[in-house]
Amino acid sequence: MGIRLPRLPMPGAPPIEPPRREGVIRVGERRVLGCAEYGDPSGRLVLWHHGTPGGRRQIPLSARRAAERLGLRLICVERPGVGDSTDHRYRCIGDWADDAGAVVDHLGHDRFATVGLSGGGPYALACAYAFPDRVSVVGVLGSVCPVVGPNAAPGSSVVGLAATFQGILDPLRSVLGTAAWMAIQPIMPLGHFALRLYASRMPPGDQKVFADPDMEAMFLDDIANASRRRFSAVAHDAALFGRPWGFELTDIRVPVFWWHGDADNLVPLAHAEHSVELLHECELAVRETESHLGGFAAADAVLETLAGAWAGEISDQ
Repeated sequence: MGIRLPRLPMPGAPPIEPPRREGVIRVGERRVLGCAEYGDPSGRLVLWHHGTPGGRRQIPLSARRAAERLGLRLICVERPGVGDSTDHRYRCIGDWADDAGAVVDHLGHDRFATVGLSGGGPYALACAYAFPDRVSVVGVLGSVCPVVGPNAAPGSSVVGLAATFQGILDPLRSVLGTAAWMAIQPIMPLGHFALRLYASRMPPGDQKVFADPDMEAMFLDDIANASRRRFSAVAHDAALFGRPWGFELTDIRVPVFWWHGDADNLVPLAHAEHSVELLHECELAVRETESHLGGFAAADAVLETLAGAWAGEISDQ
């Protein structure tokens, strides 16, 4: 399947079990996407979309174990410009679906579920829009919501700044990506202390999540690996969040499950509630006292919910 054995953890990151396998999948003549595999290699496919920033190892240990228990083949794919993925500029988020479809075809699956955390949420929803007959169910955690176009949520948000500064973000994607990569390198040896300082400024619910040593190890291991060579995906995401996604939420017919913290400081709960109302079939689970990154703690529950919904779909056929 074009996936090699995993690398050792990066220096400076706490020890954590590596993915079952990881490597690259070719999606074009000169383009590849980095990916990591967890869970049951013969199970039903779940395509996981990491947050912004993030990479293919941004899967909590609880979700990795849940995938094994539930018989799911969990694949996390790095977006262009991070980790081992070739740099590439999409015109809109909807363009991602072509690459996602190529990955799924390469892995030999017809039906699949898709998950998106934070900045990965719009990409998971893009798959549902593009492949209504192939995507069985969608799960999103603290997803970024549309800030422009007919589906835009009312009111301001940090993500909304991507629309305000679109004229600067888009032409400077490469420069901003390089700047982010250069900024993060000196911090990696001090990752533990940097993460603790960041966590101390989070709401109580998030502080509890990042006090878990396994969660800290996962987060630092992922950032270390994702930023090894390039980090442009952060700039690409920021630019794309501030423009039309290339599809409307109202046109998605696949069942969606949405988890969102009521103290989210990046994507207000009101924005999530607005987006949920636009989706054809969606259930919203509000997580009390959690902010934007608290969804990491719900990763195993997400997989359990999707596995149950998928099983119900099969039994109804």
